[in-house]
Amino acid sequence: MEKIAVLGAGSWGTALALVLADNGHDVRLWSHRGELAEEINTTRKNSKYLPGISLPEGINGYSNLQEALNDADIIVAAVPAKAIREVLAEAKRVFSRPVTVVHVCKGIEPDSLKRISEIISEELPPEILKSLVVLSGPSHAEEVSLRHPTTVTSSSDDIKAAEYVQELFMNQHFRVYTNPDVIGVEIGGALKNVIALAAGITDGLGYGDNAKAALITRGLAEIARLGSVMGGNPLTFSGLTGIGDLIVTCTSVHSRNWRAGNMLGKGHALEEVLDSMGMVVEGVRTTKAAHQLAQKFHVKMPIAEALYDVLFNDQSPKEAVDSLMGRGRTHEMEDLVNIMENRLQ
Repeated sequence: MEKIAVLGAGSWGTALALVLADNGHDVRLWSHRGELAEEINTTRKNSKYLPGISLPEGINGYSNLQEALNDADIIVAAVPAKAIREVLAEAKRVFSRPVTVVHVCKGIEPDSLKRISEIISEELPPEILKSLVVLSGPSHAEEVSLRHPTTVTSSSDDIKAAEYVQELFMNQHFRVYTNPDVIGVEIGGALKNVIALAAGITDGLGYGDNAKAALITRGLAEIARLGSVMGGNPLTFSGLTGIGDLIVTCTSVHSRNWRAGNMLGKGHALEEVLDSMGMVVEGVRTTKAAHQLAQKFHVKMPIAEALYDVLFNDQSPKEAVDSLMGRGRTHEMEDLVNIMENRLQ
């Protein structure tokens, strides 16, 4: 049994806490909201983020960060990407010993253009950060909490650390693979939210399955194009944290990014959409970062750029789709050829 502090009691943090508790670990689930921690402890529920789910006795809620981190062996960072620096800055003041950090955040920081693992390494000194692992893949919290079959990937530069986390989480409902490609795993996990927003828009416009199939396929090409230029392995994008995560996020009503895009496609304003969601829509912030990354690395990302114009330049969703369809002729496989040539150089 390990002592594990899960920082962030949203739907995903709570679902992962449930997996860890099922595996017999001592789980401290931290929320910045005292009333949520109290609800977890008194009713075994998290009614806002996972309504109807009964939480195992192995989960204890905390609103005091120092108490949650006390003697913890592993930290699971499950806060929104935009809050990761703030939470770590507070946490590092109360760490009592070196810890393994598992992050499950999916995003890229705009302006700095840092991946989450880079932010964590920047915020936590080496004497605190024993090892760093990314846990990512096609996994809706609602289904994980119902113990439906789910597969994810544990990724780290230290394969032993990835295997350690694999063992912590894996059970008959929750299968974990390992992958050493941290860059590819993080880029796939972050950018699929951008494509899911766009997929929701096409559904909101009523364009049907043909349009969504095209969007997912060409969206994957954009993710692989950028991720490979940044140093990711092209094969990663054909795996769980690439096409797997992309499919589930672009096609499910559980996806908050798809739901947000769907509302945009139906004519709702961005501010209205975000206010109605009740949870962070990571794809909006990541779209800005994707736009900046495309410019930095001189990578063509027409879907991401069209979405950027919808979100930040007041272009209508219909106009954005029309501009995508009206682009000049290209060869479908030119992306793959260019990626392979770059890897060989």
